[in-house]
Amino acid sequence: MDVHECILNRRSMRKYHSRPVEKEKLDRVLAAIQWAPSWVNLQPWEVIVVDEPEMKERLQQCVPQSNPGRKSLLQAPLLLVMCGRQGLSGFYKGEQATVHGDWVMFDLGIACQNLCLAAWAEGLGTLHLGLLDHEQAGRVLGLPGDVKVYEIIPLGYPAKESTAPKRRAIEEFVHRNGW
Repeated sequence: MDVHECILNRRSMRKYHSRPVEKEKLDRVLAAIQWAPSWVNLQPWEVIVVDEPEMKERLQQCVPQSNPGRKSLLQAPLLLVMCGRQGLSGFYKGEQATVHGDWVMFDLGIACQNLCLAAWAEGLGTLHLGLLDHEQAGRVLGLPGDVKVYEIIPLGYPAKESTAPKRRAIEEFVHRNGW
């Protein structure tokens, strides 16, 4: 699939078939994370692949009832919990290198976008699920202190099609040579 087609057609999926994700497809999705660019190639991400129903239920308890993606944690055959190591990305010799501080979220955003586009190219759906109790999810997963949960991405075969949301016109957000 052409990258532009993939970008234009990828949608957030909240309903999944129970059909398992083939190992080969999962491996290609994980490779897309592996090859994501990051601050001085530190690759601060850690990915926890969850397929056990009990662990999926425990993670679902970390998501508020009001989150429309909550049910997808049990429907999708896999959850990819995107975690990041703190204090690496955006630092030079242990000191914050920019006014923006820790760049781990920026690096994870790139890795997650690679993940979602690669999944879509494989015929798989994903959802960025970030409204959750991150600390509780970290405890459920037994994370070490320097690693934090940033989002959970359900991964599986979409159960229904989704339409594209309205987008701002390019002219509304592009500025040339200044504001």
